[in-house]
Amino acid sequence: MKKCKNKLFRFLESQTRVSNTVIMLVLLFTATAVSFFFFAKMEAPSSSISLCYILALFLTARYTSGYFYGILSALVGVVCVNFLFTYPYFELNFTLSGYPITFIAMFTISIITSALTTNIKEQARIISEREKMLMEAEKEKMRANLLRAISHDIRTPLTSIIGSSTVYLENETSLSDSDKRALVSHILEDSNWLLNMVENLLSVTRINNETAKVSTSMEPVEEVLGESVSRLKKRLPDAQVKVSVPDEFLMIPMDAILIEQVLINLMENAIVHSKSTKPIECFVEAGVSCVTFHVRDYGIGIPPEKLKTIFDGSSSTTSTSTDGRKGMGIGLSICKTIITAHGGTLAAVNHADGAEFYFTLPKGEQNIGT
Repeated sequence: MKKCKNKLFRFLESQTRVSNTVIMLVLLFTATAVSFFFFAKMEAPSSSISLCYILALFLTARYTSGYFYGILSALVGVVCVNFLFTYPYFELNFTLSGYPITFIAMFTISIITSALTTNIKEQARIISEREKMLMEAEKEKMRANLLRAISHDIRTPLTSIIGSSTVYLENETSLSDSDKRALVSHILEDSNWLLNMVENLLSVTRINNETAKVSTSMEPVEEVLGESVSRLKKRLPDAQVKVSVPDEFLMIPMDAILIEQVLINLMENAIVHSKSTKPIECFVEAGVSCVTFHVRDYGIGIPPEKLKTIFDGSSSTTSTSTDGRKGMGIGLSICKTIITAHGGTLAAVNHADGAEFYFTLPKGEQNIGT
């Protein structure tokens, strides 16, 4: 294994040397070709020719690794200017006036440029590694939050389903029709809730595991909002939702399925936890660079101490109810993950008559897809 690693390292090192040499030679050849053009077309081309080789030197230091190729490029540049473009032509003569200064200047530029570019590359590498570490930490935090939420949210409805089923089977002959219907209704309710959770969990699989981004396409906001309300009505037929969209036709980049899931989660959360019979409001506002989706209810609001941690995955985020089946911690945590993967933001606030969730999505095409 160690021998294989050493061979791979030597191979990569050899490839890097070849690549650096090719870059240096191409840049010097280009500088020489351009210098010959200036030499043929201009009356006093010396300064322009020197600048060509200085530019080649700068680019060599920028696009190669280490100091060697920049210094070698400076040496070759000085020799070429002296040998090809200074009388007597095709002869080396470093005793000419000014050449020691030119030689020292190009070498100094090479060393400074190589040092700066090497430092910039190293800083870029460190920043890239730090960003990867932060991304990994964020992904681990998300996994931990989801697992914590799942451990509570799945156990509660499953326990209820098992309990109701056991009561029904053990006491079938003694139960009245109304009792049987109540037990089956509870089983159906918990089963639908579990189905909703599974849909939430499957939504996360649409997010790229490497980049934590999503594949987007231009989608009409009005249609996405309408489809979300339609799907919500199938789950909660009695839900009352007032929908409002701007007059302008809005098309923004998004994964429509994921954004619909977010809207359904937020609307269902508002209906279930607001403890209000008033209709909820779902409306859209168009800004200069982003579009904001609002879901507003007119109920009991969110406890102030929960506002900062409401998207962390806690199963008791929005309600103090003893009805554990209705915990929305995992749904809100996944909403946060989806919106972040779209390059947007998600927040919750209280208003005078209830609570409001809102999220933003970038308006134009941005580098959020894969």
